[in-house]
Amino acid sequence: MFSRTSAPGRDLHSALERAGFYPKLVADVVEDALDGMEPLAHLVQLETHIEHTEVHRHVTVLVLTSDVMVIVHVDDQQLDMAGDQVMAQVSTETVPIGRISSVVLSFVYHQPQNYRSSDKSRELTLAISWSGGQRVDLAPAGCADPQCEADHGYTGTLQREDVLLRVSAEADGLQAVEDARSFARALRQATTTTALDTRPVPAAESRAPRPAGRFVRGHHQG
Repeated sequence: MFSRTSAPGRDLHSALERAGFYPKLVADVVEDALDGMEPLAHLVQLETHIEHTEVHRHVTVLVLTSDVMVIVHVDDQQLDMAGDQVMAQVSTETVPIGRISSVVLSFVYHQPQNYRSSDKSRELTLAISWSGGQRVDLAPAGCADPQCEADHGYTGTLQREDVLLRVSAEADGLQAVEDARSFARALRQATTTTALDTRPVPAAESRAPRPAGRFVRGHHQG
C-alpha cells in the first residue's frame, strides 16, 4: 500500500482526485501496481476524445519509485446508447529503471522572437522507450507539381516509443505542463543514476591483488 500520508503519496492521491476519472478505482489500481513501493514522482494525464456521437476518456498514470516506473492506463466504454452501462478497461505495466533506454522531451514556445528566460513552454511531449517498440506515421507522398495525379506512394516517420504523452497549456493548464516537466526531470535523473551505477568495472580495478615480491619486506602491495 503506498503511503497517502507522505508528501508524494498525498500529491499523487490529490492528482487522481483532480483528474476526476473514477478516482477511487484508479487509486486502487495504482496501489496494487505499486505493491508496497513508495512513490517518488508521478504524472497523471487525462484525455478526452470525441468520435461522432461518442465521448471516450482515458487516464494515464506514471509513477516513479526508487527501482521501477509503474504505468497505469484506464479508459471507459459505454455499452449502451443511453450510457447507463459503462465498462472500465485497466492495464498496468512495471518497468525496471535500468531498462529505460530513452527519455525524450519536446517543447513548444509561442512567439520565440520575444522569448525571455522566465517564459514557460506552452506544450510538452514526453516520449519514454524501453522495449524497442516503434510507431509508424504514414501519409500519402506528393511532389512539387500541384497538378500531378501520379501515385507517389507513402511517406512517414518511424518513432521509437513505449509511452507518449502530450501536455498543453490550452488543454491542461500551465501547471500541468510544469508537472510533466518535473516528472521528466525526476525520471531522467533516475535513469542516469542507474546507468552510472551499472557501469562495468574497469579491468584495472577488477584485477585481483598481486602477491608481494619476495624481496619486499614490511610493505603491502595491492
